Amino acid sequence: MDSQYINKQKSYTLNQWWRLFATALGFIIFGLYGLIVLSIIWFSLLRLFVWNKQKRTIIAQYSISISFKVFLWIIKYLGIFNYQFTGIEKLKHDEGCLIIANHPSLLDVVLLVSVMRRCDCLVKGALLNNIFISRIIKTAGYILNGESSRILPQCNKILSNKGKILIFPEGTRSIPNNPITLQRGAANIALRCHADIRIIHIHCNPPWLIKQQKWYDIPKRKAVFNITVGEKIKIEDFLDQNTTIAARKLTRHLASLLTLEPLKE
Repeated sequence: MDSQYINKQKSYTLNQWWRLFATALGFIIFGLYGLIVLSIIWFSLLRLFVWNKQKRTIIAQYSISISFKVFLWIIKYLGIFNYQFTGIEKLKHDEGCLIIANHPSLLDVVLLVSVMRRCDCLVKGALLNNIFISRIIKTAGYILNGESSRILPQCNKILSNKGKILIFPEGTRSIPNNPITLQRGAANIALRCHADIRIIHIHCNPPWLIKQQKWYDIPKRKAVFNITVGEKIKIEDFLDQNTTIAARKLTRHLASLLTLEPLKE
């Protein structure tokens, strides 16, 4: 990893010390809220009073979206970072669609879910071992990438009910200035479920909360996230060939689009 993206200063400025304190406070608030308010209290009430699983899932996802929105508002106004969306109105019209984005930072999923009141996510199965978010994942009905036999049926059911699925096809956070490498899972889901794909590009300057970077490594300048909702790929343009070949072609196309900055429709 390029050392230029890790702050190795011997001393922080006053503003950096403030952002370090505020970042720690933000993570503490996020963890305790997720564990106590959402998981233990609110989701327990949902399980007790909302017996219909689909309705409970929709309410849980909306609750998560609102919670992420409030959390981002808090840490933004604490002066930790800033963010802005371009083309966000396009997401309102996306139904039965995959949402595909690059993955530069730990905050990517929080940023995107905050603007989608109903959104399923493909998440790492290992996150079920995280006490702070495991119950959130279960109650929201998120898809586990470790359950390969269940992924396609789950995705097909969600997409056929006009839902959206957020996927980061890199599988992990990217490293600045390194070529993007995508797994074929997103392409295979889109092809087999006949789902269009909405492209989102996330850019963070200076890089913050990136892979191999410690949370307390505070950049000299406040990080700014620019999230651009780009074009929609019509999956029918890739269905006239063998699925394996089509998946390779679509994956290459996604990589080229996610590398572009910014994306425009």
